[in-house]
This record gives sequence, structure tokens and C-alpha cells, in this order.
Amino acid sequence: MKLKFNHKLILGLLLVGAFATACKSSQTMLKSSITDDSLMTLVQKQTFNYFWEGAEPNSGMARERIHIDGVYPLNDYNVVTVGGSGFGIMATIVAAERGFITADEATQRFDRIVDFLAKADRYHGAWSHWIDGPTGKSKVFGDQDDAADIVETAFMAQALICLREYYQNGNDQQKQVAKKADALWKGIDWDFFRNGQDVLYWHWSPTHGWGMNHAIQGYDECLISYVLGASSPTHPIPASTYHEGWARSGAIVTSAEKFGIPLVLKHNAPENGVGPLFWSHYSYLGLNPKGLQDQYADYWKLNVNHTRINIEHAKLNPLKYTGYGENSWGFTASYSVVGYNAHHPDNDQGVVSPTAALSSMPYTPKESIKAMRYFYEKKGTELFGKYGFYDAFSETANWYPQRYLAIDQGPIVVMIENYRTGLIWNLFMQAPEIKAGLKTLGFKSPNQ
Repeated sequence: MKLKFNHKLILGLLLVGAFATACKSSQTMLKSSITDDSLMTLVQKQTFNYFWEGAEPNSGMARERIHIDGVYPLNDYNVVTVGGSGFGIMATIVAAERGFITADEATQRFDRIVDFLAKADRYHGAWSHWIDGPTGKSKVFGDQDDAADIVETAFMAQALICLREYYQNGNDQQKQVAKKADALWKGIDWDFFRNGQDVLYWHWSPTHGWGMNHAIQGYDECLISYVLGASSPTHPIPASTYHEGWARSGAIVTSAEKFGIPLVLKHNAPENGVGPLFWSHYSYLGLNPKGLQDQYADYWKLNVNHTRINIEHAKLNPLKYTGYGENSWGFTASYSVVGYNAHHPDNDQGVVSPTAALSSMPYTPKESIKAMRYFYEKKGTELFGKYGFYDAFSETANWYPQRYLAIDQGPIVVMIENYRTGLIWNLFMQAPEIKAGLKTLGFKSPNQ
């Protein structure tokens, strides 16, 4: 989720801020005898249901949010999210492989999604951040942000490539789904989003043009946009756009440390600070950071260090919030006691987001599993519900809202699977266009 804020959304959430205490469940302890492996499977299966049972029925896509209390202050129950639906596609591949659903059920759902995406509003091949599920029309996200969103589109394209790779040698119907997914990703005009310059721009609108004027420069969650842009066989961007735009002509590199841990790259965050942990998740659901290096960074070290900084902050707990420590940590963009907020060590609101720790499992397996067990065993049904762990909680505020966000649920399923089997990493990294694009940008990877 980008760090641009929808002020109507925040206002709506603040207006119903009192819901948190009112909808807090009475805690029931869950069994502690379950093995780590079985608990990972349970968490994946329960979380996947957000994208299966909770999907918007017409499109098959992921709803932006699901509130168990049924309160939707912006009347957006049937609004679907493009990036979150991309995460949902990858989660559904995991579900099919693990037998949570049948192969035929998965194929039918994927077919519905790609057909919907083909008919939905597109702008130079890109989709908007939000789409109205029943109609396929773009839904306004914010001021001048009413049409193309190349970052959300990149999150979807990452999934479409995985889907194509998953089904390219399947049965006839699966091959047709793969063909449709391939056409959708190849229809994205990455070069258009350079706006004639050597940097990608986040938004474009038929009404407002380039009015948002948001150049995508690192470091944050957007690396995948440049990798896909360079990998496109139809509308590629030149390597110079990555080096001069994203990498800021080398200025992306830093020698700064936090808690004695090197940042590696300069985050778009307070000086010498790190951003929310989703920056280490969204681009890397498909893009495997293991052994991935270019002239600027070792991306495994980058993400491991980002996660370690989060853990160290929780252990030090400078603001003395209740419950923080090696068992309970993780700061990212999520619901918050003060409305939607991008939590990180320099913006600590006393809120822990389970997705932050769970989606970091490939980077810090011991610490992430310890957090998973704490969330499940110690917090119980106070935190674990119909679609897995709720989006966020605060022990300090005694705040346990029964609410979910697609962009936070999806990475849990995918990154736990990448830790366990590497499934989604393997699908994405085997794509020939990705191998070529990474080479174009000067990356080295064991997968090439």
C-alpha cells in the first residue's frame, strides 16, 4: 500500500473510532499443542478465506476491506483492490497447491478474475487503485487519483506472471487462463508512465493528466514496478530510467544504521530511519531477494536488516507500550487507533500489525514463528478470527478491531509459503521476461 493517504478514508475511520472497544471479542485461548508446521498451515488456510469466501462475487476479486462488524463508513463494501487482488491470486495458487480448494475451483476463480480485469476500466494498460466490483468502473481513491495507478498495476502484473507460469502446461482451460493472464500483463504500457522522462510516474488520469506529479523514486515498496517495466516485451522502459529515476543516480545508497543495523538503502522515511515493513514484502512476493544483488544493494540483507530493526525497536520499546518485545512486534501500514496509519519505528502509535511479523517469515523465521505463536496462543480469538489474524491491535489501548485489509492478508499467505517451499518465488523467477529484465538492469540472481 502506497504512503499516500486517502483523507476521506481516514476521516471515516476516525468517525467510527469508537467501534474498536465495542466490537472487541471476549478472548478465548486457542490450543497451544499445535506444531509450528501445522500452525503455519492453519494460518495460511484461514487467511486465504479472505480471498475465497470473502471475495466480491461478480469479479472474484479481493474486497479492499472486510469489517466483521458490518460498518462501512464510506459505503465501500463492494470496492475491490487491484494490488490486493494480485496478492489474492498468488494466495489462491498457494491454496490450490495445499489442497485448501480443488484445482477446478481455482481455475474457475482465476478465469472469472482475468475476464473481469480485461473488461474493467484501463488506461494505457494500467488499472486504477480501486475498482467497483459490480461494474468494473474505476473508483476514486483520492484527489486527482481517479484512474491509472502503475504501482497497484505492478502488484497485479507480478501475480499475472505467476499465474501464467503456473498454468502454462496445464489442461486446456488452464492454458486459456494462462493466455489471458499473459495478454493482460503484456498490455501494460510501462513506457507511457515515464511521461517522457527518466523516471516512472505513479498516476495518470484522463481528467487530470499527470496532475498527481508523483515520481516513483527509491527506496520504498515500488521496486517491482521498475523490474516489470524493464522486463516488458511490449512496452519496456530503458535501464537508465531505473538507475536515474528509482536509484536517484546512486543517491539511493546509504551508510546509515539504526540500532547498529545497516539500512543498506536510503528509505523514503525520516533521516536514517526505515519505512513500514510492507516495503520488504510487496515487491518480494514474486521477486526472490535471496542472492539478488545489483550495484546498489544485496536485497536479502536489505530486507533482513529492515525486519531486524523492527524487532530491535520492539525489544527496546522506547515509548514503553504494553506487550512489545521479541514475542510481539511488527510495524507497517494498517488500521490504527488514530485511523489508517503507516507505522514504523519513527511513527510508533502503540499498534502491532500481525502481517508485519508473519510476512517477514522468510527473513526472520525464528522470530516470526515466535510472534505467530504469541498472536495465536496468548491473544486467542481476541486476535484470530474468520479470516485469520485481524489487521492490527494495541495492548496499550486494549484495542482489538475485528477488521481486515486485503493488502495485509495476502502477503501472510504468500510469504509463509515462500519460506516453506519457495512456490511463488519459483514461479515468478522462472519467467523468461523477468530473467531478461533483471539482466538489463544489472541484477545478479541465482535464479538467472
